[in-house]
Amino acid sequence: MNITKTVEPLELLLVEDNPGDVRLTEEALREGRVYNKIHVVDDGVEALAFLRREGRYADARRPDIILLDLNLPKKDGREVLEEIKSDKALKRIPVVVLTTSEAEQDILRVYNLHANCYVTKPLDLDQFMSVVKSIENFWLTVVKLPHDEE
Repeated sequence: MNITKTVEPLELLLVEDNPGDVRLTEEALREGRVYNKIHVVDDGVEALAFLRREGRYADARRPDIILLDLNLPKKDGREVLEEIKSDKALKRIPVVVLTTSEAEQDILRVYNLHANCYVTKPLDLDQFMSVVKSIENFWLTVVKLPHDEE
């Protein structure tokens, strides 16, 4: 007997205000082996609206994982992370901080806010692509993620 399982695409929310980093991240994820649906917002206020399904995001699917930059307009990534991890409905969504900051105080703060991991963006293009593919491989193929409890 041959049983075929339909695989749902993994929902990924990319919170990034740099169009170049958005393009590179999307490209790296498209080259990966996992079927992903990538949603992109470019500031912290939009990220929270997306996650809370407010306004134009009323029909948004809850992401399986969030890639979060720290240095965002309107509401920075640290504030977004704090709100996500303080919200009973959102706190189980894994948050990968993907940022240029190598500051020790940022690393400590985001782990204290319960980020799932902290990754510094490499400046080199090939290394950046490699890092994003590594994140995808680990978080979207190795790790067992919780499902939305709607």
